[in-house]
Amino acid sequence: MNQTSQQPANWLQTSLMTTMLCLALLALFFPTAAAMVDIWWRSETFAHGFFILPITLYLIWRLRDELRLLTPQPTLLGLPLLAILGFGWLLAEFASVAVVQQLAFVTMLPVAVFSMLGWQITRKILFPLCFLVLAVPMGEGLIPPLMEFTADFTVMMLQLTGIPVFREGLFFEIPSGRWSVVEGCSGVRYLIASVTLGCLYAYLTYTSYLRRSVFILAAFIVPVIANGLRAYMIVMIANYSDYKLAMGVDHFIYGWVWFGIVITLMFWVGSFWREDPPETSGQAINDKNAASAKPAVVAVAALAVALVWPAWGMISDGSVNSATVTLTAPSHERWHKAAESMTDWRPRYLGTDAELLQSYESDGVRVSLYLGYYREQRQNAELVNSQNVLVEQKHPVWRQVGHSEMPFQVNGQTIDVWQARLRANHGQNLQVVYWHWLGGQYSINPYLSKLLEAKAKLLGQPRDGAVILMTTEFDDETSLAKASLQKFAEDMLPQVQQQLNTVAAD
Repeated sequence: MNQTSQQPANWLQTSLMTTMLCLALLALFFPTAAAMVDIWWRSETFAHGFFILPITLYLIWRLRDELRLLTPQPTLLGLPLLAILGFGWLLAEFASVAVVQQLAFVTMLPVAVFSMLGWQITRKILFPLCFLVLAVPMGEGLIPPLMEFTADFTVMMLQLTGIPVFREGLFFEIPSGRWSVVEGCSGVRYLIASVTLGCLYAYLTYTSYLRRSVFILAAFIVPVIANGLRAYMIVMIANYSDYKLAMGVDHFIYGWVWFGIVITLMFWVGSFWREDPPETSGQAINDKNAASAKPAVVAVAALAVALVWPAWGMISDGSVNSATVTLTAPSHERWHKAAESMTDWRPRYLGTDAELLQSYESDGVRVSLYLGYYREQRQNAELVNSQNVLVEQKHPVWRQVGHSEMPFQVNGQTIDVWQARLRANHGQNLQVVYWHWLGGQYSINPYLSKLLEAKAKLLGQPRDGAVILMTTEFDDETSLAKASLQKFAEDMLPQVQQQLNTVAAD
C-alpha cells in the first residue's frame, strides 16, 4: 500500500486518539474546567468563553484540505512541557490561584495535540490552538491599573476643557458634582472583548506575523484610550444636561454604543491592509527525517504524566490542621485598651478563622489593631483574594482616597507595608497601614504571598496566614498619624508576632 492511501488511515487513528486524550485530560481536571464554565455563566465579562472552543474547532476545520497533505508524527517531546504545566497546576492548586490552574489546564490541550500530531501539523493550526487560551477567565488583575488610568485620563481631559477638578485617589469633584471611578469604569470588559475579536480578526484578515502583531497590539491600546474618552464624555454629558443624561442605565448604554463604534472603526481601518491567503500546492508533505513514535504509546505516556498532578493534589488534601484559632489582644504599659472602638469602619476579609479588633489610647492618640487569621488557607478562605478589601465599592459611608506602598521602620527593621487613607461622610479620616504574615515572613507582594503558600503546602508545612492592620485618625496631614502608627507597631508588634507563631504551631 502506498503512502497516499495510508494517510487517511493514519489520520483517522491518530485524530481519534488525540480526541480521546483531550477528553481524558478534561476528565482528570474536570473541577478546573467546571470552575471556568461557572465563571462564563455568571459573569458577563467572560461570557465569550462559551464561544472559544466552537470557534477553535471551526478554524481547524477550515484548514482540513491543507491538513490532509500532512502526515501525523506523534512525538514524546511534548511530555516534559506537559509535566511542567502539570506541576504549575499543582502549585496553583496549593495556592488557591484558580486562574493559573485554568491557564495550565487549557495550555495542556495544545501540548497534547502537539504530542499526538507532531510539529508540522501543530504549526499549521497553532493560532486556533493558542486561541483556546482566551477561554480562561483572566484579566481581573488589570482592573486597578485601568481604573487609575481612567481617572488620570478623565481628570486630564476635564482640565484641558477648562473645568476645575479636585481629585483624591479615584474620586474627583467638579463644580456640578462628585464622581468616582469604580470597577465598572475600568473598561476591562471592553479590553477583553476587543482583544478576543482583534485576535480573531487579525488571523482571518492577515497572513504576515507583523501585520497580525500590529493589529493585536492596537486591539490592546485602542479600547483603553476609548474607555478614557467614554468616561470623559459621560461626565461632560451629565454636566451640561444638569445630570439628566448619562446617568443610570444611560451610563451603560452609551458605553456599549461607543465601544461598538470604536471596534467598527478599528476593523474598518484594519481592512485597508488586508492580505489574501497563499495558495496551497495540493501535494502531500512528509518530513522523512522526523522521528515518529506510536500514537498509542504517546497517548498513554501523556495521560500518565498528566495523572500525577491531580493524584498528588488529592493525597495532599488529607493533611489539614483544623485546630480552633483564638486571638487575644496584646497589651503594653504605654497603651491602654479602650472600652469603645475608635471607629465604625472595619476591613472586609472573607473566610477568616479568627478575627481581632481592639482600640488603644496613649497620650490622646487612638490606634486600632485588626488581625485576620486564616488556618490552612483554602479556596474562598485565603489571605490574598480580590474580595478582601479595605472599603467595598460604593460603600454608603466610607471611601478610600489613597493607597500606596511605603517602608516602615519597626525596632530597627525596615519592612514594606501598604498605606491607605480613608474618609467617611461624617468627617472621620483614617490612616491605615497593613501587611501580610505568612509562616513567620512578612509580605505585601501578592505573588510572593501565593508562592509562599504553595511552597508550604508542597513541603507539608502549615499554610496559615494573617493580615496585620493598624489604624489611627488624622486631620489634614498624615505625617503625625504615620509616626503614631510606627510607635504603636514598635511597642505591639513583638507580641503580635509571638502570638501568631504560637497559634501557627498549635
